[in-house]
Amino acid sequence: MNPKERKIPKKSSIISLKNVSLTIPVFQKMDRSIKKSLLRSATGGLIAKTQSLTSVKALRSINIDISKGDRIALIGQNGSGKTSFLKLISGIYEPSKGVIEKNVEVYPMIQKSFIVANELSGLDAAKSHYLLINNSLSGFEDFLEDIVTFSGLGEFITFPIKTYSEGMASRLLFSLLTYHSHDCLALDEGLGAGDQSFYNKAAKRLDGFIQKSGTLIFASHSNELLKQFCTRGLVFSKGSIIFDGTLTNALLYYAENFS
Repeated sequence: MNPKERKIPKKSSIISLKNVSLTIPVFQKMDRSIKKSLLRSATGGLIAKTQSLTSVKALRSINIDISKGDRIALIGQNGSGKTSFLKLISGIYEPSKGVIEKNVEVYPMIQKSFIVANELSGLDAAKSHYLLINNSLSGFEDFLEDIVTFSGLGEFITFPIKTYSEGMASRLLFSLLTYHSHDCLALDEGLGAGDQSFYNKAAKRLDGFIQKSGTLIFASHSNELLKQFCTRGLVFSKGSIIFDGTLTNALLYYAENFS
């Protein structure tokens, strides 16, 4: 089988990447812990160094078309470029080379932090998130009621986020991110849902959230999750897509070459 061969019928594209590469500069004087974190999360396996700059070559020569209704699994080892790809199509990163054409807003369910300082309250985080999505506070009361009820935070919603346990913060973040439906969802399995008692409720909500999304790009190491939600698979290695085909064939290719 030709690793680059795509056997899925082509439809009109809503996202198209043409010869796209992503290089992320990491300045040598950056705090060591920050630099380590960035290298670990962004690297596609290639790091170029000069006297003053370290450049992470996160993605290389990506050519792909994504159509409306595609359910795409991103498959690959840690550091292969999956999360960088999600951030790129979501607009968190801009390409260093090449062209991205999008006819849809890609919603990234990949952030692991709030868009407000942790000195502010959960209520502030909810309000900021709602404004970001809706550009107004119309209907915010119903949104807030759902968030408080689903997260189980109760009156803690008015407390500073820095006073939350890790589980409380995760429950609030998960509740915020999964309230609205979206035309195109970029999902990283690494986003935690909080403590075990919250898991079953979260899994049900996530399932409904994904089913409402017209197009899904999902990075996961769980074959069972990928089989549940996806039909097409992209295999990443060292920042490149080395296989694009049906999910069954993509998982088989990955197992034969990386297991």
